[in-house]
Amino acid sequence: MSDLPTPRSDAPRIRELAEIGGRSDTRDVLAHATKQARDDYDDYFIVDIDAHVSEDHFWGEVLSLIDNDVWRDLGMSQYAGFAGNNALLNIQPGMSQQSVGGRIGHQGRKEPTDGTEGHPFVTAARRGMDAMGLDYQVVFPSAMLLLGMHPQDEVEVVLGRAFNRWLTEVILPPNPRLKGMLYLPYNTPEVCEELVEKYADDPGIIGYTVCSTRNNPVHSDVYTRLYKLIEDSGKPLAFHSGYHWGDPSFAQLNRFLSMHALSFTHYNQIHVTNWIINAMPERFPKLKMVWVESGLAWIPFLMQRLDHEVLMRPSEAPGLKRLPSEYMKEMWYTTQPMERTNMELLEATMKSFNAETQLLYSSDWPHWDWDAPSTITRLPFLSEQAKRNILGLNAARVFNLPTDRQKPSAERVLQERPGIS
Repeated sequence: MSDLPTPRSDAPRIRELAEIGGRSDTRDVLAHATKQARDDYDDYFIVDIDAHVSEDHFWGEVLSLIDNDVWRDLGMSQYAGFAGNNALLNIQPGMSQQSVGGRIGHQGRKEPTDGTEGHPFVTAARRGMDAMGLDYQVVFPSAMLLLGMHPQDEVEVVLGRAFNRWLTEVILPPNPRLKGMLYLPYNTPEVCEELVEKYADDPGIIGYTVCSTRNNPVHSDVYTRLYKLIEDSGKPLAFHSGYHWGDPSFAQLNRFLSMHALSFTHYNQIHVTNWIINAMPERFPKLKMVWVESGLAWIPFLMQRLDHEVLMRPSEAPGLKRLPSEYMKEMWYTTQPMERTNMELLEATMKSFNAETQLLYSSDWPHWDWDAPSTITRLPFLSEQAKRNILGLNAARVFNLPTDRQKPSAERVLQERPGIS
């Protein structure tokens, strides 16, 4: 065998690249987003309306705050035993395939925070906000998104109460840039009313959320007092969608991507339809409604479909004074996951519901399909003002947020990140 040639001294050196994984520092994972912020939108006011608090990674903290002795003892027993971070929950870990076989590890939120003060989630959240160039970030639960389908309503109540305590006592106070939407155990309306009144003056709570993955008719009279309380508060009510592979409709689908594509639009379409056809906007005209994590493509479809049906059968929607599409244009929607494969269709979609005033940027960080603010700044058909509105100014109006700069400069974040910029 002939000897291998000696490499030239001027040949490029091969450098081993660090792997992005579940323990990677958020600032390294988001380094490209930080560079985009530096180059494109460092002077924008940006509010992320939907990020996730990954409460299951700190589930023992939440369980310890359950105010019912029996459920707390049962939850802590499960937590210490067979169930771990799934104690009392109705999620199916074996059916969760967001990580694509482990190839997307960042949503695991296991990065080291040694040497930092305070709660590890608050540290990770600050790193993420700084790296993406966010002034504020609104956090939602993750593992609790399916609680609306729990067969025991009292479990949603005790976990909802405990989560709200954890959110308002542990997570939000250390960093005023973090904001929360109060979890409403919607299957039990009287408890929702109690929670709205209890947390009415909490500075970290800027709205209320219902997890959409449930079968409750949103127009039911049992919610009348709840909606009135929220309307009078001036804060918005958000329906955050989710998936449920156990739903009989979706059990036919043999791939996670199929179920994921349809389910996140499915639940919010049903709730929007019931909300409008039963004339809820006429009953609660000042109630600000926000529809979260369903993407955008379904909105013009539902507008056209409902308009068509109402014009054919107006006697079945006697409370409406306008077409359904007109009411939908007065609601707010979040961007993620924004369908971007066809710019012409996306532009028409945004025009259909007046996105310049009704669309709110959301990242869905740290979930696998998250969107950086550049998904908005790099849309060729949006005006400069429309981009600024969608990325933050619309949210400031809906959530009554001050628009003073809260974030450090992107250049400073790049200089301070632990990896190589």
